[in-house]
Parts: sequence; C-alpha cells; structure tokens
Amino acid sequence: MVSSTASETPTGLKRRARAINRTLAETYPDARCELDFTTPLELLVATVLSAQSTDRRVNLVTPPLFARYPDAAAYAGADVAELEELIKPTGFFRAKTSTLMKLGAALVEHHGGEVPGRLDDLVKLPGVGRKTANVVLGNAFDVPGITVDTHFARLVRRFGWTEETDPVRIEHAVGELFPKKDWTMLCHHVIWHGRRRCHARNPACGACPVARWCPSYGEGPTDPIKAATLVREPRG
Repeated sequence: MVSSTASETPTGLKRRARAINRTLAETYPDARCELDFTTPLELLVATVLSAQSTDRRVNLVTPPLFARYPDAAAYAGADVAELEELIKPTGFFRAKTSTLMKLGAALVEHHGGEVPGRLDDLVKLPGVGRKTANVVLGNAFDVPGITVDTHFARLVRRFGWTEETDPVRIEHAVGELFPKKDWTMLCHHVIWHGRRRCHARNPACGACPVARWCPSYGEGPTDPIKAATLVREPRG
C-alpha cells in the first residue's frame, strides 16, 4: 500500500492519479450525474435544489415541478406559495424559491430565457457558483468541468492529489493532473466512490479498489469482510 506521498514527483503523482481514475471507471461503469433532467434548465434548477439536500429527494420533487414550470419565464412569474410548497421537501425552500424566481428572471432578461453554455455567464446568475456551473456545463453541454462538491474535495485530499481546501484551488490543482476531456467523468467516478465506499466517517478501506494507490488506506476498516458491510448504494 502507498504509505506516503512525501517524495512523490509531479510525474509520479499524475500517473498515480490517472491509475486511480482508470480503476474507478472500471468499478463504476454507470457513473453519471444522479440528478434527473432532460434540459439544461431542468439540470440547473435541480442543482440549485440539491444544496443541503440529496439527489434522491430532489428527483422526487422535480417531476411535478418541471411540469408546472417548463421554462425560465414560468419561474420568473411563479406564485411564491405554490413554488415553496412544491420544493419544500428539499429544505431551505424559502431561500430556494427566491433563487429560482430570480434565476428565471435573469435568464429571461439577459439570455432570452435560455441557459447559457459559458462558465462566465453562468456564474453571474443568481444562486449559481462554480460548482453548479460546472455541473451544468459538463452534463448538459458536454463542456468539461471539475465539480468540487463535498465528496470530491474529501477524496482528492485523501488520495493525496492536493492539499488545497479552497474549492477553486482544488479545481485547478486536480485539473492539472488529467486531460481536460476527462474532467467531467473524473468527477462522476470520484463522487460515486465517495458515496459508495470512501465515506467521510469509516471509509470501506478493505473493500476499496484503489487502496494500493491511496496514502490514506487504513483510515477505515481494512478487514475485507468488515469493510464490505460498509459498501452501500447512496441515498443521494
């Protein structure tokens, strides 16, 4: 097992990081965005709703929401109480309602009601930061981006890919290790691993397919039988 990365060269780090990603790709061949959507607007709305919530809960809420509000103008002109009631299960529903209405208005006013496909435009929208923008770009527009959510940030530090804690610095540091074309799927691989095995508490180290390359091996149970009980399908 990897015990330390202190003497690792930049080339060695890049090779190790890519070996981890290749193995995660083999382990999670179905890795994808776990928010249900059919249009860029639906993904943008779902991503806003996913803050402090779970993908599964958001996916339960969005079918009637998307049917009721099919375009940006519908969100801009929404009845506050009605919209709040529809998204209430995702939590922080008053703040999210305000964000969705402002978002709809901004899209109508500045982008003809369409979700823009550029990072610079997306991050100027109400409630949209780099994480949300990269989710939309990578999954709705096929524009490579690195989504630094809590799982991704935790795992890249455990893997020893970076010691950064700031999301933007993490994004840039990890981006240097991989070809740009791999960025979006890399995020899915890492996030799926974080939800299924490499938990914040008690990671399933003994059932980890990338244990040989992980300097944090041993933070969780290394016994294969015990570790196997920790592997789970996520709740979102």
